[in-house]
Amino acid sequence: MGNAYEIYALRYATMSPRTPHMNFLLPDPHDSAAQDLDYFVWLIRGGGREILVDTGFNAEEASLRARKLTLNPVDALERFGVSASSIRDIIVTHLHYDHAGNLDRFPNARFHLQEREMAYATGRCMCNGLLRHPFSVEHVTLMVRHVYGERVTFYSGEGGVAPGVTVHRVGGHSDGLQVVKVETARGPVVLASDAAHYYANLQRRSPFPIVYNVGDMATGWETIERLAGHPDRFIPGHDPLVTEIYPRASDKIDAWALHLPPSKSFAK
Repeated sequence: MGNAYEIYALRYATMSPRTPHMNFLLPDPHDSAAQDLDYFVWLIRGGGREILVDTGFNAEEASLRARKLTLNPVDALERFGVSASSIRDIIVTHLHYDHAGNLDRFPNARFHLQEREMAYATGRCMCNGLLRHPFSVEHVTLMVRHVYGERVTFYSGEGGVAPGVTVHRVGGHSDGLQVVKVETARGPVVLASDAAHYYANLQRRSPFPIVYNVGDMATGWETIERLAGHPDRFIPGHDPLVTEIYPRASDKIDAWALHLPPSKSFAK
């Protein structure tokens, strides 16, 4: 394969305990417990470059939202051997607080974002508190500054960030949410981000409760399956199961290698 990348999931925070109603729009009435919510950023490595997918949040945001921050994602990258100043490309899947913080910590990066997400995060929908809640005005404002600094590349639907790394707008959770398809030695792997917080959101066709457009979310699941081509090659955005079925990739931080096969298969 001409462009075979490595992909690493770096866990930086967690939220516990949770109830089924927090994880599914219509939970199974027989469920009495729910998985924790893990927070990740993803590092794509190959072809002489390193591409970061999402930037997480910092201690201030963790305090505001009562989240348990284990390690700032920028510090996690440093311990993984990657300096923030060396990152040249950052794919921001969407502008929610846990995916678009720390935007001031990457001085040499270009940000890759769906045009529709920028419009959504700065448009009339933000007059509604329910839709506005997952966003941080500081994060969004800083991204606007990056736009004015000519540091943002916008996409309208699909686009290529690098050979073998493409973005695809699916919407649903946020209007401009994009997933990332990455060519690896085991085939295309799709970083689904919040198109599916958990494996079960997609597998059960049951949305996570924070959703802008349920129809787009359902169509997005089909897009993810088509892009991945196999149920073992999509990665949900917040599922602790990822840390159980993929090989650990560091003894310094919580990191897992997603370009390697999982220990559990979802193929039927």
